[in-house]
Amino acid sequence: MLYKKFANELNRLASDDLTLRQELADGGKLQKGYHPAMESLHRANTRRLREIMAEIGYPTISKVGGKASEAAWLIIQHAVSEPSFMQNCYQQMAAEKQDVNPANIAYLFDRIQCFKGKPQRFGTQLTADGGIYPVEDKNLLNERRLGMNLPMLSQMQIDSVYELDQLTSLDQQDADYTIWREKVGWI
Repeated sequence: MLYKKFANELNRLASDDLTLRQELADGGKLQKGYHPAMESLHRANTRRLREIMAEIGYPTISKVGGKASEAAWLIIQHAVSEPSFMQNCYQQMAAEKQDVNPANIAYLFDRIQCFKGKPQRFGTQLTADGGIYPVEDKNLLNERRLGMNLPMLSQMQIDSVYELDQLTSLDQQDADYTIWREKVGWI
């Protein structure tokens, strides 16, 4: 590990995120919309990660260790109010694919696609009702998942994936979510 100081900081930032999320969940405050305290923490973590990346590039496993690289990915996954940052990080992760967890690349790709209202590739993102958001190709789903170190889905799970023609109706179920995606630049 080359950057122990940054590794420790990334781990702390991710821990702060998870702690606040749990506190809000325990208080029943994560039911509707993006809680202002959560958004504030996510934006602060994103700012700091951006600064770290300006110094060392993407926090790969060889640079900060596995745990801190996972922490960086968590921060990126939660940078939902900053589409260009998330997309830039995806590009950097893909370029460093030998030195990051491939499952994280898959999760980030799918998350970006869902925010854009496009089908995901690896079936990692769920709808509000717990169903699997539409995928590009159900027939290739398990092959693609295995290629990214994700577990296979059962045939029953694959059969229950929402169909591509349901994308529009799924994305229009929550007007506030659509307004938010437009406001931050996803759509």
